[in-house]
Amino acid sequence: MEVLSLVKLTKGRAKICLAGGTDFVLYKKEYESYGIEEGAELSEADYQQIMTDIIIPRCKKRALHLLEKQDRSEKNLRDKLREGGYSSDVIDIAIDYINEYGYLDDARMAASHIRFYQESRSKQRIKQDLMNKGISSDVIERVLEEEYTADESDLIESLLVKKHYDKENATYEERAKIYRFLAGRGFSSDSINRVLK
Repeated sequence: MEVLSLVKLTKGRAKICLAGGTDFVLYKKEYESYGIEEGAELSEADYQQIMTDIIIPRCKKRALHLLEKQDRSEKNLRDKLREGGYSSDVIDIAIDYINEYGYLDDARMAASHIRFYQESRSKQRIKQDLMNKGISSDVIERVLEEEYTADESDLIESLLVKKHYDKENATYEERAKIYRFLAGRGFSSDSINRVLK
């Protein structure tokens, strides 16, 4: 396989692009030890050894490190690994490895998110947040049903207190401003109007 380009990145790394569309990232010491440079040939055996000994273990380690910091959805983890320069094939191997140990659980991640935010966000806003994280709607619905216990009217009332909003003496502009704030948190117009009246 011909090395089409060797693009230097930060921290002594370089992105190696091979003929056929394959690319991966290695550190300087690693690519020099295989004699990788632009225009050079990389044997199939060396390529397989690089994948098996360096790239796949590094991707698994990176995935574990990302999960160590916080729960993530599978989509979010895939996106982060892709940003790190790993190919889809390598990411699939790393995700399979992590799934063997049960470290990746969209339902657990969704439940944790709901418990953390239900005192400050509406059910609709939490649902949207979870969809943006790549969690399937059936998992979201099931976990919301199990975990979401907040009363949205009480939640709106507490946000009004926190914002020092005076229902009795609010001007039209203040009412419009607080309405936009609550709508931005995902509360329905019915819920907002019921509490503001």
